[in-house]
Amino acid sequence: MAAERILGAVLAGGRSSRFGSDKAMAQMPDGRTLIDHAMAGLAPHVAQVVICGRAGGLPDRPAPDMGPLGGLSAALHHALVQGFDGVLTTGCDMPLYPAELPAALIGEGAAILKGQQLLGWWPATLAPDLDAHLAADNNRSIHGWLDRIGARVVDMPWLALPNINRPEDLTHWAEDD
Repeated sequence: MAAERILGAVLAGGRSSRFGSDKAMAQMPDGRTLIDHAMAGLAPHVAQVVICGRAGGLPDRPAPDMGPLGGLSAALHHALVQGFDGVLTTGCDMPLYPAELPAALIGEGAAILKGQQLLGWWPATLAPDLDAHLAADNNRSIHGWLDRIGARVVDMPWLALPNINRPEDLTHWAEDD
């Protein structure tokens, strides 16, 4: 599938409770923010990158503070309206996006990277299904959504991807870099 038919979405609507401040704006050792790294990682694989769930980006659907699924819903609806086939996602706390990941994820139906459910591929046609899921009586966990749609889980055990959840994770990532 050509990159011109793929939307990239950085899911950035979390509360950063474990981090203690706005995690998306945390500075990496190179001086760029976590969200800048996430956007730059997606950009080579997609036609457009959007930020979901924070000021200046696509607002969560159907309401604010919906967590990752609210951001994903916003991205899927944007993709449908704009004529994209689907959405590649990453979290704002994922500073790396491996070049081989899109080819592993994009395929029939939704897919996530094992252990990193925000690194995913979501066909745009899932927008109404996600609306129904968010309207249902459930806890809105991403795991429940994955079960509902039967998402594929892609295992790439050789990938050791940092996930920045606490300030000290920035320090460890800098040491490993």
